[in-house]
Amino acid sequence: MSQSIEKKCIAKGVKLTEQRKVIARVMSESKETYGESDHPDVDELYNRVTKIDPKISIATVYRTVKLFEEAGILAKHDFKGGKARYEQISESHHDHLIDIKSGDIIEFVDEEIEKLQKKVADKYGYELVDHKLELYGVKKKS
Repeated sequence: MSQSIEKKCIAKGVKLTEQRKVIARVMSESKETYGESDHPDVDELYNRVTKIDPKISIATVYRTVKLFEEAGILAKHDFKGGKARYEQISESHHDHLIDIKSGDIIEFVDEEIEKLQKKVADKYGYELVDHKLELYGVKKKS
């Protein structure tokens, strides 16, 4: 996995209280603990951190997530029909496929899609500098 959130905070000069360290650690370990599709919302994150430190308030989790987002450490996703979800910003780009029934999120990279996006930008006279792709679906019946 890429650099921990705690290390990124230190590198960016974000002050880390003990409670912020707990939140950073839980977010850093979320994919290893809960799987690659883990993109917790604030309530899920709050439930996880209070198992470690019951004194952490929901307000502290909200403020900390916002601070980490503003520092460019966490990415906020507003997937359709749900609460904002968060993941650690990684050095490698990926897109998302969201199951609208279960809420599962699959991260993927597809070179054909990447090339097509550049081709579309090129067609209209643009150089692509960033993009975000979210696909929504339901599992096919077997």
